Amino acid sequence: MTKADAPNDDGILSCGGIDEYEELKTQLHDKRQLVNKTLQYILDSQSAANKDMKEVLRYVIEAPGKRIRSSLVLFICELVSGRTSRNCHMAAAAVEIVHTYSLVHDDLPAMDNDDFRRGRPTCHKAFDEASAILAGDALLTMAFEVLAKEVDEPVLAVRLIRELAEAAGPAGMVAGQMADMKAEKNKGTIQMLEYIHTNKTAKLFRCAAAMGAVCGDAVKSYFNSLCEYGLKLGLGFQIADDILDVSASSEQLGKTAGKDTKGEKCTYPSVVGIKKARELAEQLAIDAVQLLGPFGLRADILRQLAMSLVHRKM
Repeated sequence: MTKADAPNDDGILSCGGIDEYEELKTQLHDKRQLVNKTLQYILDSQSAANKDMKEVLRYVIEAPGKRIRSSLVLFICELVSGRTSRNCHMAAAAVEIVHTYSLVHDDLPAMDNDDFRRGRPTCHKAFDEASAILAGDALLTMAFEVLAKEVDEPVLAVRLIRELAEAAGPAGMVAGQMADMKAEKNKGTIQMLEYIHTNKTAKLFRCAAAMGAVCGDAVKSYFNSLCEYGLKLGLGFQIADDILDVSASSEQLGKTAGKDTKGEKCTYPSVVGIKKARELAEQLAIDAVQLLGPFGLRADILRQLAMSLVHRKM
């Protein structure tokens, strides 16, 4: 696979030629550009960082990603406050940095042992395993540095740091990754799958929604609804990802297809079958959409996002 095989930036919306998501596609493009610009600013600000490490960090951060989680921060903030702010931009970048760290470590030989990510060699293949471990360490730390230094309201910074730490830590993403590894080559259950996917993936989506709501100063009832929306969005996204692993090509995914099956991982298709997995993903999208009722037409983009993520082809 070459860089030319990297998934199209808008591949998340490749839903069989349907263009009902045209507005969402445009807005995601704009959000992605904003996130990329913020990430570039953050990288450029690391003037005291080790030269070799900066090269590794640029490689993984500048890889072509869809920026769904970081865009969600921006979408939610806009929904509740009518606009985004510099603080919100930094929160979105911090979420993206943590997500990137998780991919770098997830691809390591001791974890999923993958050779490709986002259409290019994984970090440990492009550099070496030690550099990839250190890059993940640097990214995770940098995300909290960004929130502590760049968010200009101390109370807001602390709230954002707490949300991100809880989602990424031992009761969140790390818990999901540990359970995912323990479940390999074991007969899975729905309960086991839900635990893995909720922690490994959905909690970071919930975190993105929560951080956007916090930046937009959402009232408690709105905050709770949006957090639940993010959780269902993330779980549906991961089920769709499980399905794509067995139904899409490596070129479409930008990573090695069929890895879950080969590694005997606990996935929804392996436990309940593809048909049932699709039904579960669809229902989660519907449930997520229903949570947006209090926001009326202003939340149409988020409704489109929920449906497009579970119907995507890559």
